[in-house]
Amino acid sequence: MKIYNFAAGPAMLPEAVMKKAQAEFCAFQDSGSGIMELSHRGKYFKPVIDAAEANVRQLLNLSDDYAVLFIQGGASMQFAMIPMNLLNGGTADFVDTGVWSSKAIKEAKMFGTANVVASSKETKYDHIPCASTWNQTPGAAYLHITSNNTIAGTQYKDMPTAPAGVPLIADMSSDIMSRQFDASKFGMIYAGAQKNLGPSGMALVVMRKDLAARTDDSKVPTMLRYSTYIEEGSMFNTPPTFGIYMFKLVSDWLIEQGGIAGIEKINNAKAAKLYDFIDSSSFYSCPAAKEDRSRMNVVFRTPSDELDAKFVADAKAVGLTELKGHRLVGGCRASIYNAMPIEGIDALIDFMKKFEVANR
Repeated sequence: MKIYNFAAGPAMLPEAVMKKAQAEFCAFQDSGSGIMELSHRGKYFKPVIDAAEANVRQLLNLSDDYAVLFIQGGASMQFAMIPMNLLNGGTADFVDTGVWSSKAIKEAKMFGTANVVASSKETKYDHIPCASTWNQTPGAAYLHITSNNTIAGTQYKDMPTAPAGVPLIADMSSDIMSRQFDASKFGMIYAGAQKNLGPSGMALVVMRKDLAARTDDSKVPTMLRYSTYIEEGSMFNTPPTFGIYMFKLVSDWLIEQGGIAGIEKINNAKAAKLYDFIDSSSFYSCPAAKEDRSRMNVVFRTPSDELDAKFVADAKAVGLTELKGHRLVGGCRASIYNAMPIEGIDALIDFMKKFEVANR
């Protein structure tokens, strides 16, 4: 039975990447050892991390003004690391569009003022607040957004523009490298790896180098300073070598798909196909505002909580796994990141049709 894994993260990786990693797992190149057994300062790993960085620069079209960093701890550590380095007791602006943005806001309050310029919390995060309504702070330390919301199933269709002199920072954990955007509009982009980039335990950070100079080194521990990672090429200490190796393989695969432009076409087709089916049904419904629906996390419901639970169980029995909605909101959720093939969408829709007929 073919298994399609719709988990929100850790999520499925491209099959070709998994097979290559499997083939090299015990013996990387001619080393006789697996990559995770080899020194990060040796001749085998250095080309891997260099290639991983080069792939990021190619895929995101980055100028030399930006540093590419691989940092342990995932995106959640960045919630604290960003204000620790950049806030300096000042005010940062946040758009609250879900659970993860609210966690970032909570952490920022430990280091300065977190001004919520707009929020969709009162409507259960079912939309992205219109940028024209945001009440922004003149001269804010930065403006922070979460580009895609895995739990609520919403996504910025167009990236906002920060006021002049205010760096735009985005948590792109669940849609990084899934669609084209202008990276030069951002002061910083960060993303947990476990959705579109590789295994869990690491964050990709793309940061304008000048921002690192804001940090008061006397108040921030060495391992929590961005300047440490910039100056040491993400290797001040032993980096997450296996995670970086897997990221390199995933980004190689992404380039083979035609880069971000190529994968965006595929992602758009996948999401359109699934949403079109949901919208054509009187049995399934999607709580996210149509204009703000995520192309990565499709949330939906059947007519009752009991049927939601039955749907998840019955789907698992036929190889469609991890379709349960987040515990905070319930319902169902299909996460269809870069690695999910169109065949997975077809299999899901076919099951949804059969489930609807059997349970009306």
